[in-house]
Amino acid sequence: MKIVVLGAGVIGVTSAYYLARAGHEVTVLDRQPGPALETSHANAGEVSPGYSSPWAAPGIPMKALKWLFMKRAPLVIQPMADLATWRWMLALLGNCTQARYALNKGRMVRLAQYSRDCLIALRTETGISYDARMQGTLQVFRTQKQLDGIGKDVEILAGDSVPFEVLDRAGCVAAEPGLAPSADRIVGGLRLPTDETGDCYKFTAALASLCEGLGVRFRYGLDIRGLQLSGGRIEAVATADGAIAADAFVVALGSYAPALLAPLGLDLPVYPVKGYSLTVPIIDEARAPVSTVMDETYKVAITRLGDRIRIGGMAEIAGFNLDLPPSRRATLEHSVEELFGGAGDQRQATFWSGLRPMTPDGTPVVGPTCYANLFLNGGHGTLGWTMACGSGRVLADLMSGREPEIASDDLALSRYGR
Repeated sequence: MKIVVLGAGVIGVTSAYYLARAGHEVTVLDRQPGPALETSHANAGEVSPGYSSPWAAPGIPMKALKWLFMKRAPLVIQPMADLATWRWMLALLGNCTQARYALNKGRMVRLAQYSRDCLIALRTETGISYDARMQGTLQVFRTQKQLDGIGKDVEILAGDSVPFEVLDRAGCVAAEPGLAPSADRIVGGLRLPTDETGDCYKFTAALASLCEGLGVRFRYGLDIRGLQLSGGRIEAVATADGAIAADAFVVALGSYAPALLAPLGLDLPVYPVKGYSLTVPIIDEARAPVSTVMDETYKVAITRLGDRIRIGGMAEIAGFNLDLPPSRRATLEHSVEELFGGAGDQRQATFWSGLRPMTPDGTPVVGPTCYANLFLNGGHGTLGWTMACGSGRVLADLMSGREPEIASDDLALSRYGR
């Protein structure tokens, strides 16, 4: 079958890889000059099935109100008057119940754990290199109140059979020796030893090269203008270079997918939640993190990527704005310097922002649509890197007429009744 994949981020490229492995003729289209140059380019670097939880959770509305008044707030809501923003935020609030949280988290953990297994298999089969580390994630708490409040998280982790360790201050330093000079700033932590880290950009670029070896064709620098419908099926994708026909189509355009799908009557509830990162070269190995450290106070992830530190986090509701305000950079610098002061050279840091494609229930949209030859793979939010391989494999199985290895009916767009 001839398949066109729209989008060359980590989701689009993993989709192309598994589709090509299944024997299909695949073409990937992207407006950028290469793979993973937008949201996949400089994310936090975590592959964290254990942290696969929806943002919409009981208690989040009250926490969000408090965050809005913090000097270094993890959440920023810019004044917005457009209907799409308010509609998405109301849908998010509607998922902040215990029942919805349990349902959504169950879906996310299922896909994330499967994705980790797929990534391990892919790495074993191909020998792909991307600054990978398999040394876990450590969530550090600066206050006793934060540490005392992990009871529900621990209960969920135990229920999902996710290995974890609750650590005191000394235990945190033993896991991450670079924290020793700042040990007095933390009271304890929660460690997930089976989590991984890695450079999502390096992975996606390397996988794109492997895809080319499987016969996948990449067409970069191509403006995608729409999908052409004929007889209840998608006939072609309209581009700046003309129409490109295929037997089936995959939309993996992240935050830009809803605009492409709207003319077809498809209402994809994905919103661009802006995030930021700093990438800092290491100048003091002994003070640098070993793996990923999550600073619970500022909701910032500090990750070791080879000879660099990636500091990523924050959530900003600001539409498609990609500006880089100095105040956001200051928050990232503050977090890393308080915990790993002097480990990296901030003067040489690269400051970046990207748009996370978020659904209101946290679960990505993976699967078919009401059009028989149109499939979706998007809405992964902050977990695109974590869920990429599993999502690509599920999609390839569905499009190849095979039963996926995990339940997938509740991942499709149809779960919204649309």
